[in-house]
Amino acid sequence: MAVWIYALCALTAATCAALLLMGARRAGSRMLFWSGLCFGFLAITNALVVVDALPGIMPGWDFGMMRLVSSLIGVSLLLYGLIVEEK
Repeated sequence: MAVWIYALCALTAATCAALLLMGARRAGSRMLFWSGLCFGFLAITNALVVVDALPGIMPGWDFGMMRLVSSLIGVSLLLYGLIVEEK
């Protein structure tokens, strides 16, 4: 049951990323662009949670560090957009 919830979270984050990036392209907003990139990396993080939670996929592998790195990159991109790009 938990794997389905993680998968839905990944799908939601990927949908948000796609919508934000399409909006950034249409409106030319840099803040939407950085938010879209952040949600893209958060979708990758959620996808890694799904792969990690499935019992039969890649036994013995731990994606914990990869999840932390992708989350850090996503939040760092959003923070960069908030600090540097927004005037």
